[in-house]
Amino acid sequence: MWLQTLRAPDADGIRLSDIDVGFAQDMSVHHEQALRLTAALTRDCDPVLRGLADRMAVSQSAEIATMRGWLSLTGEPAVGAEQMRWMHGGAEHEMGASMPGMASTDDIAALADARGTDAEIRFLQLMIRHHRGGIEMARAAVAGVDIEPIRNVARGMVADQGNEIGVMLAMLAVRGAQPLTYP
Repeated sequence: MWLQTLRAPDADGIRLSDIDVGFAQDMSVHHEQALRLTAALTRDCDPVLRGLADRMAVSQSAEIATMRGWLSLTGEPAVGAEQMRWMHGGAEHEMGASMPGMASTDDIAALADARGTDAEIRFLQLMIRHHRGGIEMARAAVAGVDIEPIRNVARGMVADQGNEIGVMLAMLAVRGAQPLTYP
């Protein structure tokens, strides 16, 4: 079975399975969109929300660096040819299906154009949905990756993003808005 096939170890004996590689590649891409969302949030928003967005950008940038580091150390490409195949048990992924929780190009453009409370609500709604998708991916990694440090990073993502969702849901409620449906 393709999921059980381990790649040949490099000089240091590190081996990554297809799930290890797929998770690192796809979660890096997923995190890159979170960075685009935080960048699209206007600077004139609530300072508490801006601080949360900035902290998310820092943590997700660090996680991207970690995951891309694993891939680089083992000679794997930063981006996979078949996104999300690792999460679907090796089955062919539905054509055109995207990663869970991803915002559309139009969503990001609308966020970038929004101002004030409208921008805050759009950001919170998009990021809550985005984090829910990230948690779905990270939980799949916890269940399937072969390397304990990778599993630990995925567990940390579940915890951190879950906590951030709680904060964002409260911020959204204060603004009188509801989260977007997921999925």
